[in-house]
Amino acid sequence: MRFTPTSAILALPLLAAADSPDYQAQFQEYLGQAQGYYEKFASRIPSPNKYDPVAAAEAKLGAYKVDIIGLDNWKEVLYEPVTPTTTTPEESWVLVTGGNKTCFGHCGQVDAAFNETAGKFALEPNTPHMAILNCDHQPVLCNAWSAPVGALWVFEMLPEPAPINIWTKRLNLTTTTSEDLVQLQKDGYKTAAKELDGIFHPFKGPLAQNGLSIPAGYVLWAFGLLPSWAFMLFISLFSRRMMSGRMDAQQGATRGGPRPAPTGQSTARK
Repeated sequence: MRFTPTSAILALPLLAAADSPDYQAQFQEYLGQAQGYYEKFASRIPSPNKYDPVAAAEAKLGAYKVDIIGLDNWKEVLYEPVTPTTTTPEESWVLVTGGNKTCFGHCGQVDAAFNETAGKFALEPNTPHMAILNCDHQPVLCNAWSAPVGALWVFEMLPEPAPINIWTKRLNLTTTTSEDLVQLQKDGYKTAAKELDGIFHPFKGPLAQNGLSIPAGYVLWAFGLLPSWAFMLFISLFSRRMMSGRMDAQQGATRGGPRPAPTGQSTARK
């Protein structure tokens, strides 16, 4: 756009009107309405990292001695009992749980059993370190680990950069008791758990080794926010675009006419 003195002169009345109190009051009213719509929209988006440091400190210093794992402290919590001279893996038991959103309100029995077990372990030496990961509060971390609720994750922690092995066991949400978890520790968790492997492994997985584990968690969490109809609409539009491209390519090949005869062969007689 070319700027001329004439355009500047024509713009003077607009600038003068914008400086008037009435215009500024109207602009502030529109701005307030827009901000209200934005805050209303933002309030409907669930937080991907809900962490209460006061409650976490109380849980750690209380009778149960349980750490609360979050998106910003999970490595710190898991490596806390490890020293540079540690040669025997330190066991850290992490209960993956949830509330009404991710566990549909069915994890109360497992939560109570785990907390009771943590209280027992806190009074005994050489027992696992206990922590809780709530997928209602930490959906990104749960997606980054591909961790289902109602599962026990056992981390065998060693000093960095030693490889970390993880064992997982699904817990019965209705029948698991503290006695079951205590017996599992006595018998050895490897008798009932399975070693974790795959791309979502928090330490040895390809995503984690390339720094893509948490970004992948955000992507999966965002997809989870989409309603089912929006996802199906996206798939439908994508498939139609693919089919349209194939049909255009076939029609282009048809319009190109017959292929020329190969070199060294005569063309067919008419």
